[in-house]
Amino acid sequence: MPSEDDESAMHYDWLVVGAGLSGATFAERLAADANQRVLVVDRRPHVAGNVFDSPDHTGLLIHRYGPHIFHTRSEQVWAYLNRFTKWHPYVHRVQAEINNTMVPLPFNLNSIERLFDTNEAARLCATLLREFPEGTKVPVLRLLEHSDRALADLGEFVYQNVFLHYTVKQWGYRPEELDRSVTGRVPVLVGRDNRYFQDPHQGTPLHGYTAMVQRMLEHPSITVATETDQSALGSNVTWDRCVFTGPIDEYFGMEYGALPYRSLRFEHRTLQVDRAQPVAQVNYPDQRPYTRSVEHAHFSDAHLGVTTVTREFPMAHIPGETEPYYPVPTEESHQAYRRYAEHAQKFAPDTLFVGRLAHYRYYDMDQAVNHALHAYQRHVRDGAPQLLSTVTG
Repeated sequence: MPSEDDESAMHYDWLVVGAGLSGATFAERLAADANQRVLVVDRRPHVAGNVFDSPDHTGLLIHRYGPHIFHTRSEQVWAYLNRFTKWHPYVHRVQAEINNTMVPLPFNLNSIERLFDTNEAARLCATLLREFPEGTKVPVLRLLEHSDRALADLGEFVYQNVFLHYTVKQWGYRPEELDRSVTGRVPVLVGRDNRYFQDPHQGTPLHGYTAMVQRMLEHPSITVATETDQSALGSNVTWDRCVFTGPIDEYFGMEYGALPYRSLRFEHRTLQVDRAQPVAQVNYPDQRPYTRSVEHAHFSDAHLGVTTVTREFPMAHIPGETEPYYPVPTEESHQAYRRYAEHAQKFAPDTLFVGRLAHYRYYDMDQAVNHALHAYQRHVRDGAPQLLSTVTG
């Protein structure tokens, strides 16, 4: 932070709260494209938000807040981030342990052949290919409702063995209590592509996400203050307008109650082997308390003779004690968010709410960058004289 006696250095055109991807993208554009002076604050001791990575005691780069694999179909987002990093060409593959057998996810024709006997697997694969074009991702609920008995039974199998217990662990709710959009993210892939993502651009930053975000924030018109809360800024620090990327309910002092989130606890284990898992991510859609284990060495193709595996344990979020990761996808929680969004329109005219926590919505990384770029375009680049719509989506 600038010295307190340098009064001219303590006024900024913009305050950006949060140094994750959304905040870093918006701050970079403000400084590099609009020639604005920007103060970026983050209460954590580091930049990069939940994509923060750092070496552990073995020298292996660890994704500290869960695995992040960049993937996108957006040429704009891909070109933008290429200004700040080169990429390791990593393709994400996920397996699940089902009935003591490792099968690829998304659940596909190869998964069927590993779990069913030869004749039944052949019939199911033929039926899927007859009913759906190859490459189709069929939501599990659509299979459950299918008129073909074999496909409905397959849907029931996937529901029970891939979806049900994982959902209860992840969200603390049964599937029928959640938005149907959740089941839409658990498809059966009518094909044999074992890649978890099919986007044309995939990879991990060559030197890590933290290094990428640090480069985004290197502009001389950007000042970064970590371990700094907005509420702790003294009266000698002033700004004209604000971009807030934190929880919208927190911004308003939980006036309408806390929005529900799910949080995570991580258990890291160092193992004296070069590789412990066949792929970076193994899901456990059973009644074990953790949802998945992640082996970080796969992300950079590191071979150190030792490896680190991280298990994830979902848990309820406690404001002020745990990190909010996932908005709880129920109609009640969406209604509660809308109340805050309407409040923001009326009572925070000089603040833009940007990002997953401010929007109370799950974003992939490319979506977070894309929304920040478009919010900047609408509210700054296009010359809007006032922030007439503060909650951007």
